[in-house]
Amino acid sequence: MKVAVFCGSSLGHSKEYENAVIELGAYFAQNGIEVIYGGGNVGLMRVIADSVLAFGGKVTGVIPTHLEQKEIAHPDLTKLYVVKDMHERKAKMAELADAFVALPGGVGTLEEIFEVYTWAQIGLHRKPCAFYNVNGYYDLMIEMIASMRNEGFVKAPYVEMLIEESQPEALIKAFECYEAPQEKWSN
Repeated sequence: MKVAVFCGSSLGHSKEYENAVIELGAYFAQNGIEVIYGGGNVGLMRVIADSVLAFGGKVTGVIPTHLEQKEIAHPDLTKLYVVKDMHERKAKMAELADAFVALPGGVGTLEEIFEVYTWAQIGLHRKPCAFYNVNGYYDLMIEMIASMRNEGFVKAPYVEMLIEESQPEALIKAFECYEAPQEKWSN
């Protein structure tokens, strides 16, 4: 299995985020799960890559040329794609991945997970999308998505398709058991 990981280019204020990402990376490597990520050597991006690599796993990075120097492309990846721009980065990550997970991060992380989540709703792919909810980081986001359902903007199957987990084994189990709902605009 190849999992696209979206996460912060910063570490955040709590050491719990870094520790949880190290644990997740170790679990991925020890279970033969390859990581696809943004290719950076900063923040939680570096932490997930270093953890997977330290435990003998494979990591593929996808970084746009304008961020190659700013995010400092990770020098030790299994494979690194340098692409033209952010659109090409996300498309390449989506092409390579079997599943998607957002670890703690900022607006870029949200933009990335919501794009693939939207693509799943409209049938562009049938891959699972998840929030890795370390220390309740995504609780308010999960509440907001439930509010969207309650207010009639997102149908229940598309809320229920979004995975929310906080433990490595539970995340992978949810990916393995995932069944995509019918696409949004099908008859």
